[in-house]
Amino acid sequence: MTPSPFECDKLIRFHHCDPAGIVFYPQYFVLFNELVEDWFNQGLGIDFARFHVEDGMGVPMGSITCRFSSPSKVGETLRLSLSVNRIGRSSVEMNVTGISGGAVRVQATLTVVVAALKDHRSVPISADLRSRLERYLVPPPA
Repeated sequence: MTPSPFECDKLIRFHHCDPAGIVFYPQYFVLFNELVEDWFNQGLGIDFARFHVEDGMGVPMGSITCRFSSPSKVGETLRLSLSVNRIGRSSVEMNVTGISGGAVRVQATLTVVVAALKDHRSVPISADLRSRLERYLVPPPA
């Protein structure tokens, strides 16, 4: 089976926008974080709140690179797509693309680190989590 990206629609709300009515760029980072939470809950089948509160684990951003191609406006729906590029010992690199009205609005590469919340240190990705992540692993182009 060919891996397919996780997709999620996000309504661009007034609170995402600057006075010009377009997404204020730091708000994309909030949307990316929401996407990762939705991916855990809906795509990976892992309750994100339980992962944090009961399991004491987190996935903080280690790095983000981002390209803003075209503005997104209040009232539009942005389709966010997430696919995994690489699974390391304790980190996951993924691509995110945001499209609205057939146009790419934003592209990003996110690296999250699997970390224990008690000491904020990275931990190895468990076999179960790795197996779930692999469902979204897109092989690099040949």
